[in-house]
Amino acid sequence: MADAVTSQTLVDGGRIAVMKFTNISDGTGESAVTKVDVSALAVDPITGKTCTGVTIQRIQYDVRGMDVQILWDADTDLLCYIATEGNFGDQDFAEIGGLTNNAGAGKTGDIKFTTFNHTANDVYTVILTMLKSYG
Repeated sequence: MADAVTSQTLVDGGRIAVMKFTNISDGTGESAVTKVDVSALAVDPITGKTCTGVTIQRIQYDVRGMDVQILWDADTDLLCYIATEGNFGDQDFAEIGGLTNNAGAGKTGDIKFTTFNHTANDVYTVILTMLKSYG
């Protein structure tokens, strides 16, 4: 079996994307699973350019029984944020310009999740509000 996961796009506009992710674990967990594929987001409605990256403006989460690493995808994935077990969180990073991808060599702009300390029936819900950028 595998964890029961969902990914839902709530908003995908010219400037902002909001996505919701859930997981009900069977104990296997997730390892560097791509959750936000920036090239699959809507193009800029004015220029027609493809999205090449995002800045995380806000992270809302509810994590029960496991921890969730939010990673910037690159040759060596870079930790962006950890949503920890037993916590509700609502972190607004807009005042500081958001969390920007500084992953270095091979960065794709994508976002991945890895879970750890997971056991059967552990759960998470994560909502990311992101500011889109175009190359």
